[in-house]
Amino acid sequence: MNRLKQRIAAGEQVAAAWIELSNPDIAEIMVHHGWSTLVIDGEHGVGDLDDWVAVARAAESAGADVVLRVPDGSDTTLKRVLDRGFRSLIVPMVNTAEQARGIIQSCRYPGAGRRGYAAPIVRASDWGARPGYARDEAKDELLLMLQCEHIEAVENLPQIAAVDGVDLIFIGPNDLAGSIDHLERMMEPAPQDLLRRIEATAAAAGKPLATILGAGRDWADLRALGYRFMIGPNDISLLIAGARAAAAERDQTAVAKAGGY
Repeated sequence: MNRLKQRIAAGEQVAAAWIELSNPDIAEIMVHHGWSTLVIDGEHGVGDLDDWVAVARAAESAGADVVLRVPDGSDTTLKRVLDRGFRSLIVPMVNTAEQARGIIQSCRYPGAGRRGYAAPIVRASDWGARPGYARDEAKDELLLMLQCEHIEAVENLPQIAAVDGVDLIFIGPNDLAGSIDHLERMMEPAPQDLLRRIEATAAAAGKPLATILGAGRDWADLRALGYRFMIGPNDISLLIAGARAAAAERDQTAVAKAGGY
């Protein structure tokens, strides 16, 4: 039922873009212009849960798959976003297998976890129209990516990757570099060595990887390395780039006219 989970399980390499401004119109525009998978950034982006749901509705109605990066992995946060219908999640700052198991427990109903029950009255079950939601569907449709973005997570990665229910390991390259005092210096040898170490560990565990563009890796590099989920531009950066390009064109035209061309 989760199309994105099915695509990744089938071996597809999925490319996505960030939504930072929590604006449904922006999300809809991006879907109609080439971005069929969007990641709503609830960790660093604008807005709250109601904003994220509005963005998801717009994107999904336009035909996109939607992922939410939650601000944290607490019971309350995970319960609320799951109840509101998000079924593909990125959870930041997961450094131990104990944390990973706790997140899984928060996402699963009793019998397999500790998620609070309100299945018949939440958006996730189509407001009770899916009678099998709590029994089987919620667990089966969840796509869960845990962020490896600290040296502690690298040390514990074999154990994290072995936790049942972890679908992908998501690398946050700049936070990873920052954890070894190399913030915004991702191209230096030490951060690059950590990236290679994560890639080797994940491959040995048979666990797919996800990440963002950067740290010297473009789309082609990430595809060649076997990454299954890759996030590129964000709405703010696209707006900045467009504004700068338009301003530069304006100024070049003014200079040319002033020079009599």
